[in-house]
Amino acid sequence: MSLQRILRVSLEHPTSAMCVAGVETLVDIYGSVPEGTEMFEVYGTPSVDISISPGVERDWEHADTGRWCFDVGLQIIVVMNSPSNDLNDSHVQISYHSGQEPLAYAVLYLTCVDITLDCDLNCEGRRDRGFVDKRQWVWGSSGYGAILLVNCDRDNLNCDDQDNCDRHVRCLQDLEDMSVMVLRTQGPIALFDDHTLVLHTSSCDAKWAQVFHACEAYRHVLGQNKVSYQVPRFHGDEECIFVEGLSFPDAGVKDPNHPDFSESPIFTDTVVFCVVPWIMTPSTLPPLEVYVCRVRNNTCFVDAVAELARRAGCKLTICPQAENRNDRWIQDGMELGYIQAPHKTFPVVFDSPGEWRTGPDFGYVTREPRDNSVSGLDSFGNLEVSPPVVANGKEYPLGRILFGGNLPGSRGCRVTQVVRDFLHAQKVQPTVELFVDWLAAGHVDEFLSFVPAPDGKGFRTLLKQGHGMALLFQGVIGGYQCCIPHHRSPTPSCVDWNREVLKRELGLTDGDLIDIPQLFKMERRKAVAFFPDLVNMLVLGKHLGIPKPFGPIIYGRCCLGEKVRSLLEPLGLQCTFTDDFTLYHKLHGEVHCGTIVRRQTFSFRWWNMVP
Repeated sequence: MSLQRILRVSLEHPTSAMCVAGVETLVDIYGSVPEGTEMFEVYGTPSVDISISPGVERDWEHADTGRWCFDVGLQIIVVMNSPSNDLNDSHVQISYHSGQEPLAYAVLYLTCVDITLDCDLNCEGRRDRGFVDKRQWVWGSSGYGAILLVNCDRDNLNCDDQDNCDRHVRCLQDLEDMSVMVLRTQGPIALFDDHTLVLHTSSCDAKWAQVFHACEAYRHVLGQNKVSYQVPRFHGDEECIFVEGLSFPDAGVKDPNHPDFSESPIFTDTVVFCVVPWIMTPSTLPPLEVYVCRVRNNTCFVDAVAELARRAGCKLTICPQAENRNDRWIQDGMELGYIQAPHKTFPVVFDSPGEWRTGPDFGYVTREPRDNSVSGLDSFGNLEVSPPVVANGKEYPLGRILFGGNLPGSRGCRVTQVVRDFLHAQKVQPTVELFVDWLAAGHVDEFLSFVPAPDGKGFRTLLKQGHGMALLFQGVIGGYQCCIPHHRSPTPSCVDWNREVLKRELGLTDGDLIDIPQLFKMERRKAVAFFPDLVNMLVLGKHLGIPKPFGPIIYGRCCLGEKVRSLLEPLGLQCTFTDDFTLYHKLHGEVHCGTIVRRQTFSFRWWNMVP
């Protein structure tokens, strides 16, 4: 779409011009007018539609209704709707009159070309529509717009870098991660002896996307330091253009400037892409694959996770010690999500700052602070996402991202700014900050978990609940027992503060919450789970891998385990208690901290929501 073009005619010689099919062109008849002109007449060949507006307040009328009184307020618009077969094969003639006598003639020869830059604007699930404005991107089920994947995986295993880190198309699988545009041109070939086709992007957008032309072995033509490309005119009417996303949405200001052209363009067609967001998956979605790290002496733990994965019918992947560098906290090192376009969906690892990186089988993204300053809150045990919720009249069909920080107005630790900016910029899962600075590790998964449920909102939220004195750890190696002394602990008020935030921001009621018993002790003025943290569990559909609490034995059964069973098994959930005491709990982590799950994607398509 272009600004309305003005063509000026001459009495001295015919004027030739190019027009684009379907685009209105204004004809200026006032630049050369014979003296004494009282009326004029306009007509053209059948391929040209001519309209005249007698004044600003009047509607357009067809020009073939006769002669018109000459008035400086008149406007003439010509439109051609089909491309020409030859140069100057259509024309418009203006005759100037004084009374019945013709004074002069002006002739405008026209050559029409049809130029479009096409792409998929009506995403899956949206209503088809004949015309949409490609210059805009509109959210919602009635919206439209092109979508751009971030090509952050590595399809060619012979290359060390991700696909979006170079200027090459390494394999056909690489093309599948890109969005296709088709540049269509129809019209006389000779027209392009004097006219050129130019692809152009802004210098700002060139940092976020790059373009490959299907000719010449997928030549890199736009992106990074290239902002314009003159498209060669080959034999044929279509040119395939592949657009590759380089980076995810993030904090920053988009360049508002329009592209600069060395010459004034006759016509421009613009396509605006929305770069896909990174989407987290809640623990209530069905599991596909469980990951666990093998480290020294954790064979029993790995075997227990393997058995739970078998029961849940999902794949198990064990990360060998040589790759994990004896780091068992796989949940803290990364978060698994996905990206999605109408033509392609694949998982993407979000790597936490300062942690080890994953292999080549997934897309990959990370955010590192410039000063390399990270805290325990930047580990991704401190990053969760809720199931879909409705809160304060607002729908969140992909849930809301939850991470922990300090109380508003306090000076405690917070998640590093670059991570908060990244999560906020994804838009489709608006963030909620909870209070975790009272915990020694400072992670939301220490006091919060979501499990599927057959009724209500389709899930329950599990929260820690404090208790008093009791005899614990009966049966642990060495048979030692201990009694928790009374502590003046802030934990009940801290949990209650988070409870109210969750109820307000996720639209939860007391019936959506289940209190799970837990005891704390204080270390350096921070709360630590005294027995294995029961909410820090592995959720695989209806199968739950729960840290074995080693609680008081009453009538031959662990009363803590029985309490949890009584709360969760009526929901159709199956509780399996896993011994993680020595190798995980004593190091301030539990089952959830030592595992990570790739899950099915949401059935809801992100572009159908309105952020």
